[in-house]
Amino acid sequence: MDNRKVLLTGGNLLQAHTWKGLLETNGILVELTGEALLGGVGELPTEMQTVDIWVCQNQLEQAKTLLESHNMDSPQWQCLQCHEMNEGSFELCWQCSSPQSTTHN
Repeated sequence: MDNRKVLLTGGNLLQAHTWKGLLETNGILVELTGEALLGGVGELPTEMQTVDIWVCQNQLEQAKTLLESHNMDSPQWQCLQCHEMNEGSFELCWQCSSPQSTTHN
């Protein structure tokens, strides 16, 4: 991937792979770097424990726009089964794995 630029830097591997999948399904070439270093948590300095998302320079603006358009805050919801509060992005309750119901608020 020549002429690539860092799109995002962060330590959340799950989020990085989610963003990577979103970008790739929209035709943007993506490379993750640093994910192998996350196995060294506690052994390596914190500044080395990040995952970088790289894209081609000519796709950088398209990638930024795409991620910004998907950065909507979803309201929290309460599980009807166990009454636990969940982040809006969760489809299943983190406590009991019950699916989010349309009647949640």
